[in-house]
Formats: sequence, C-alpha cells, structure tokens
Amino acid sequence: MTPFTQQVIAVIANIPSGTVMTYGQIAAQAGSPRGARQVVRILHSMSEKHGLPWHRVINGKGEIAIGDGEGRYMQRVLLEGEGVYVSPAGTIDLGEYRFEPEPND
Repeated sequence: MTPFTQQVIAVIANIPSGTVMTYGQIAAQAGSPRGARQVVRILHSMSEKHGLPWHRVINGKGEIAIGDGEGRYMQRVLLEGEGVYVSPAGTIDLGEYRFEPEPND
C-alpha cells in the first residue's frame, strides 16, 4: 500500500458522523491536491476492507457522485441517518456539512 493510499484511508476514517468531505479535499489532506480521481479508486477498492465511512465522501459540487441505483440510495439514507440534509437532487450544503480538519489531524 502506498503512503498516499494510507493517508487517504486515514483521512476518510476520521470524517466525523454528520459531516462530509469532497474527493479533492481528501486528496489535498493526503498530500496530493490533484489526486481526487485516485481517492475515488481507493475509496471504491478499500472501503469494505477498512470499514471506511464511504457515504461521507461527495464530489466538489456537493453532490452524491454515485449514479442512479442502490449505492446512491444507500448513501442518501446513511447521510440522512446522521442528520445531513440531502436535497431531492442529491446535493449537500458544503457550507453547513463540510468537515474541515485541523492541519495536524
């Protein structure tokens, strides 16, 4: 596992309940500001193995990025279960729900 992958896993694992982070934000926290696509791949391949709160990760526009179907529905249900309002279009207010970790977190 690369150091970047380890950092991404650590960042995602520490997103508090009731908050979200974007793929780009996670990439920047893990040391690669342009690595959002890598975060997507890591999240997809490592979420189950590491018990990551995958549902707390959204795109930079504040949208659920999973296409229509079961995954999108589950992400909505899990976020709403934590008190995050998800609009009918699948958007989340980043001003209200975005987690901004301290630089040393």
